[in-house]
This record gives sequence, structure tokens and C-alpha cells, in this order.
Amino acid sequence: MMFSRKLSRAGARQAAAERRSGPRLDKVFRVYLEGERGMGLGIARNISEGGLFVETRVPQPIGSQVRITFPSDSGEMTALAEVRYVCHLLGRGPRGAGGPLAMRGMGVRFLYFEPDAATAPDLQ
Repeated sequence: MMFSRKLSRAGARQAAAERRSGPRLDKVFRVYLEGERGMGLGIARNISEGGLFVETRVPQPIGSQVRITFPSDSGEMTALAEVRYVCHLLGRGPRGAGGPLAMRGMGVRFLYFEPDAATAPDLQ
């Protein structure tokens, strides 16, 4: 019985690795978030074509939709995304550091990107 559990866990890890077959950008940058729990700032990490991870103090509920705005000097880009998982991690820092380290965040899957209002055609 233990052997079959180990096999199924290994299979699950392999399946998760296969889902992440696309390239990822391991760049850290600021994003603005808007969801059912209000607005806030986040730190985007590990972005791919399908989604990203956002560190945020108040993650949105799993299954909810969140609007993510990527600011830049050349203009903003906004995506609507679905929260796929929420993460609350506690860790221990170096000795002498003040208290435990904590990280909260959420993994999101992009649903679509909103058209840029400045370049969208005027339909009136």
C-alpha cells in the first residue's frame, strides 16, 4: 500500500511538471490587483503565457476573478484572471532575524487581456 502511494505522488509531481512545459519569466515586478476583496498591490513572479504567481497581503478566494494591471512607462496592460490556488507560507529566517518569514499569494490563470483604451477603435 505504501508503495502505491509513493508511485501516485511521484506521478502527480510528474504531471504537475508537464503542465509547466512552457517558458517562464522569473522576473519580479509590481502589479495592481482588483477583486471581490477590494484593490491592492502585488508582486508578480514566475509569469508564463498562461498565468503567474502574485504575492499579496490579501489573496482573493479560489475560483474568483481578479483584474491585474501591469504598469509601465509606455502604458498599462490589464488582464482578467482566475484564482487557481492560494498560498500562505511560513518560514524561519536567519538566526537573530526578527520573527518568522511569511509569504501570502495566489496563482492565477489568464482568461483574457483587456484591449488598450488608447488604441481600441472608436465604435461610435
